[in-house]
Amino acid sequence: MTTQALQSRNEAADQGSVDQIREAVRALCGRFPGEYWRRQDRERTYPTEFVAAMTESGFLGVLIPEAYGGSGLGLSVAVAILEEVHAAGCNAAALHAQMYTMGTVLRHGSDAQKSQWLPKIATGEVRLQAFGVTEPTAGTDTTSIATTATRRGETYVINGQKVWTSRAEHSDLMVLLARTTPKDEVARKSEGLSVFLLDMREAVGRGLTIKPIRTMINHATTEIFFDNLEIPASCLIGQEGKGFRYILDGMNAERILIAAECVGDNRWFVDKATAYAKDRVVFGRPIGQNQGVAFPIARAHAQGRAARLMTYEAARLYDEGRPCAEEANTAKLLASEASWAAADTCLQTHGGFGFAEEYDVERKFRETRLYQVAPISTNLILSYLSEHVLGMPRSY
Repeated sequence: MTTQALQSRNEAADQGSVDQIREAVRALCGRFPGEYWRRQDRERTYPTEFVAAMTESGFLGVLIPEAYGGSGLGLSVAVAILEEVHAAGCNAAALHAQMYTMGTVLRHGSDAQKSQWLPKIATGEVRLQAFGVTEPTAGTDTTSIATTATRRGETYVINGQKVWTSRAEHSDLMVLLARTTPKDEVARKSEGLSVFLLDMREAVGRGLTIKPIRTMINHATTEIFFDNLEIPASCLIGQEGKGFRYILDGMNAERILIAAECVGDNRWFVDKATAYAKDRVVFGRPIGQNQGVAFPIARAHAQGRAARLMTYEAARLYDEGRPCAEEANTAKLLASEASWAAADTCLQTHGGFGFAEEYDVERKFRETRLYQVAPISTNLILSYLSEHVLGMPRSY
């Protein structure tokens, strides 16, 4: 499916008909079977071919307006795409940031920034996947970041460090959050933070250093060091000091998209476990005939269905421009728990074979565990719901 084909389905997508897009995603993912992902995992390599295929098909430009070369479709369509990617046994880690990170530029960038970069992001000429926010000493306490951007004439000088900046080695651009006014000089700690669109191709080697971090999953994770890196003042997105709000704007979309991936993982694990439980014969009968095997799979299926409903409800509200923080956070919470419950059940169903690489269960098991922690931990979601939805006292 080409970008033009996606654009021609804009009206159909508005009417909720995304079946053809789902079918196209499944067909594309069929070209990247388990062995492709096992090889990427073993060699710790980036899925270049998969990302290129998704880009060429127009799937990564669904949220970019048609005026800038994208499809101009809603988050509900993006959710459907990522759900199908994961339900097919693939991994969208190299895709989702390209989808939502550009939203900061789209919503808050200047006309010049949007005209310069969004068309190139839509075609894949440049990749915007790096999101420089988290720091070693701050974690999810974003207002306590220590990376600074100091204005000097027509430039900003960046100093500091970021961590867990996934795919920085495979990204041309980075959305960077830095403090432009010291924390002790602002009335509220969320003030004095600014967002920049950094061209990493020009920065590497002249103040920007990227170091890979090896982890239990193949997400091309890195840490970033800034040492007197000079960037043009035109890299500033929106107004100086308003960056924290800009970053928050994109977090609901991020959580909904990650929830969609978890929903897809749940489907994959349930389907995998169901098929094995039907085929595996022990003591003269299929193991799925035993309630101790069948019931956990059925429960995982039910959890996934509930999480899916909340995820699409959150996406609908987002597309309508309505408040959806409660729904986005709840979707991410329920979906990540549903995918993890299904992963554990699937591994238990397979027994020893679940640990064998060729079944793909152990790879997907490791991958889906991440979403209990990132992009926001389960406990922080519960803290948000406790305080902002239920009205209980702030816990931190």
